[in-house]
Amino acid sequence: MAQTPSNMLPLGTKAPEFSLFDTISGNYLALNSLKGGKGTVIMFICNHCPFVIHVNVELVKIANNYSKKGIGFIAISSNDVIKYPQDGPENMKIHAKHEHYPFPYLYDKSQEVAKAYNAACTPDLYVFDADLKLIYRGQLDDSRPGNSITVTGDDLRNALDCLLLDKTNLRIQKPSIGCSIKWKP
Repeated sequence: MAQTPSNMLPLGTKAPEFSLFDTISGNYLALNSLKGGKGTVIMFICNHCPFVIHVNVELVKIANNYSKKGIGFIAISSNDVIKYPQDGPENMKIHAKHEHYPFPYLYDKSQEVAKAYNAACTPDLYVFDADLKLIYRGQLDDSRPGNSITVTGDDLRNALDCLLLDKTNLRIQKPSIGCSIKWKP
C-alpha cells in the first residue's frame, strides 16, 4: 500500500473557489453556498482507498458533531475514474449513502480543484476559518491501517476546537498519509 503525504498548503491561504457536481443531490454546488458560518472542512477522499476506509466512521462522527457548531463539511473526490471506475460519480453516491455521509460528496472531474488546493493524497484535510483562510491542513490523527492506533480524529478535532474557541493551534500540524490522488495522464 503506497503512502503519499500531504503537500501542506501554506497556512493563511485563501480557499480556492469551486463549483462541482454533488453526487448525492445531483446538483452543482459552490464553495460559498457550502461554507460554514464559523469554518469549513474540505476533505479530499475517495471510495477505494484503505486510508479513507479506515477513517470514514470518524469523519462522519466529526461532521455530525461539529456541523451543529457552525462548521461546514465538504468531501471531494478527484480520482481518474477511467483507471479507477469504483471512484466514479454513481459509485460515489452509493458509497456516500452506505457510509451515511452528512456532507456533500463532490466530483472533481477535471481535477482542477485538487490542483488548486495542492492536494496529494486521500484523505487530505483542510480547515478554513469563517473568512475561508487556511488554519489547518494535514492528518485526522496518528492512526493508519495496520498500526494499531485507535482512530480518534484528535488532530482535526483539536484544530476545530481551537477555531471555535478563537485560540491559536499550537500543535505541530502533521501531513496526512494516504493513497495518492489518481491523476489523469
